[in-house]
Amino acid sequence: MPLTQSDVENALKTLVDPDLERDLVSTKSIKKIEIDDSRIRVKVALGYPAASFHAELKNLIEQKLRAETGATEVTVEIVTEIVSHSVQKNLKPMPGVKNIIAVASGKGGVGKSTTAANLALALAAEGARVGILDADIYGPSQPLMLGISGRPDTEGGNRLIPMVAYGVQSMSIGYLIEEDAPMIWRGPMVTGALQQLLKDTKWDNLDYLIIDLPPGTGDIQLTLAQQIPVSGAIIVTTPQDIALLDAQRGLKMFEKVGVPVLGIVENMSIHICSNCGHAEPIFGEGGGDKMAQKYGVELLGSLPLDISIRKNADGGHPTVVAEPDSKPAQIYKDVARKMAARLALKAKDYSARFPTITIVND
Repeated sequence: MPLTQSDVENALKTLVDPDLERDLVSTKSIKKIEIDDSRIRVKVALGYPAASFHAELKNLIEQKLRAETGATEVTVEIVTEIVSHSVQKNLKPMPGVKNIIAVASGKGGVGKSTTAANLALALAAEGARVGILDADIYGPSQPLMLGISGRPDTEGGNRLIPMVAYGVQSMSIGYLIEEDAPMIWRGPMVTGALQQLLKDTKWDNLDYLIIDLPPGTGDIQLTLAQQIPVSGAIIVTTPQDIALLDAQRGLKMFEKVGVPVLGIVENMSIHICSNCGHAEPIFGEGGGDKMAQKYGVELLGSLPLDISIRKNADGGHPTVVAEPDSKPAQIYKDVARKMAARLALKAKDYSARFPTITIVND
């Protein structure tokens, strides 16, 4: 009996993408199916960057189709198609930037900036074009973490050219002021400066712009959340009760302005002694998971309290590039893929952007 479209679809319906947590057919990731006798050709288009997963996914599809359809030859092509997703109703996406993802925390000291830097680098490592905007005007830290010094070039006297490190474009007030200069500005000046940094920077064809928001949920953060065209946000917290309390305020802030929260990242979830290997949850445990369940969002991942993460960030070589094969780096990459995958699923026009499966019998 000749192979049919239903044979291929039924086999792929049981293959779940671990980042999307849904099967490839229901997410319309299957672009094309071609059948020639017992030979099958499949084209898969992922709406998020996952270069490190392509080989594994290709192998899984080949094995699944051979085992369940009896195909003698299976050819799988996997491509990445990242599109612009919806933002707040009264705003429009920025030129040169497909998607803006805000990284926020209810309070300082939870590792938000370190997380933002590593997630930006992780997305780049997975094949995306990425930028990072350091929105913490009072305490810019991305220049140090990315190992960048000097001032950005300009184009036409008023357009800033982003600084680049490890393939990631970046902009920060830290590039424009002296390192020890205090920022004694009131709220309106801060929001105005950030808008200028965002809009007057010549971002070069970005799939994602990560915005490292200042900590807190006050007037400045709310104004920024209302004025920046954000496709999604993630909340960084620690398991500590007081951090979770503030993180919940951050989550509710994004709900108020109509920005989908893509998930929660729990930092400092457990400390492992570098001498004896003893593991201890010194900031509590299970807090991020409880918060995720309470608000119906996903816990994207938990990072350990690891001295190497701090040393790498302080040294201008974040963990994803300094120790790409380490456990923390793998967690950052897993979180980045899940974050981008959640954005692809949340977009209202996700299905409309992928054509219907076609079948060709030669």
